Amino acid sequence: MQFKDYYQVLGVTRDADIDHIKKSFRKLARKYHPDVSKEPDAEERMREINEAYTVLSDPEKRVAYDQLGSNYQPGQEFRPPPGWDAGFEFSNRGFSPSEAADFSDFFAELFGHMGKGPDGTHTRSSHFAARGEDHHAKVILDLEDAFTGPTRQISLRVPKQDAQGRIQLATRTLNVKIPKGVHEGQIIRLAGQGAPGFGNATAGDLLLEVHFNPHAKLRAEGHDLHLTLPVTPWEAALGSVVTVALLDGPLKVRIPQGAQSGAQLRVRGKGIPSNPPGDLLLELQVVLPPADTPRARQLYETMAQEMAFDPRLNGRK
Repeated sequence: MQFKDYYQVLGVTRDADIDHIKKSFRKLARKYHPDVSKEPDAEERMREINEAYTVLSDPEKRVAYDQLGSNYQPGQEFRPPPGWDAGFEFSNRGFSPSEAADFSDFFAELFGHMGKGPDGTHTRSSHFAARGEDHHAKVILDLEDAFTGPTRQISLRVPKQDAQGRIQLATRTLNVKIPKGVHEGQIIRLAGQGAPGFGNATAGDLLLEVHFNPHAKLRAEGHDLHLTLPVTPWEAALGSVVTVALLDGPLKVRIPQGAQSGAQLRVRGKGIPSNPPGDLLLELQVVLPPADTPRARQLYETMAQEMAFDPRLNGRK
């Protein structure tokens, strides 16, 4: 996917205010609108112009685009890094299905999830609604937080537009109680922390979408936890009980006799605590000790001589 320079498309500088952006858009629209333009590529150019204007005329989309794209050139290969939009506070002003159909994959990749409600749909406030609009932000937590349910200080970047149409990022900090048992994709709703209401009406809510930092050993999937468990050849062949270090303390696990690499063991109720709790899924990985001493090499040679075993045969004895 190639990076799109929306400023270049509209022919404005990166510090252009909203009035300059609107003026340039209207000028280009008069030139390339398919109903009046004689240009052979008018339809495609008009699609690009509309897409660029949709981003640069919206304070939230523009500031997110600026933060991500300042180091890219037009046409350069581009993939947004994971979690690039974490910590941005967005309103629920998503783009409509018709916009999604008309605009590029680049646009959809950046803004396809922006402003989604907890049910995954884009919402727009009615002009006559008194209640404040809900806001949305993605937050990155540690997997340990799901076990301890701590209070975390979370800083959000909030796009603001001043009277001259310039976009700035303000920061607000909230102390958020993380519910124990929280899982990837869960929405934490902070009542009254969204946009203010009209008149004396209540404010909207702030919806925090939870994601986890990568863990060194564990991988969360819903409320289940996945862990690769290294075992020795004798633990796998003879069966054994091994200790597994988990986030809430050590756990003794029985390895069945004759276990093979890739086998999966399920320990019920030892995943993320919830009601009901998730499971722990252990993928066994048989690890061979190195033959790096004379004694170790002798043991391997004895096994080679006395054990009639060929893993490449279909049948095993």
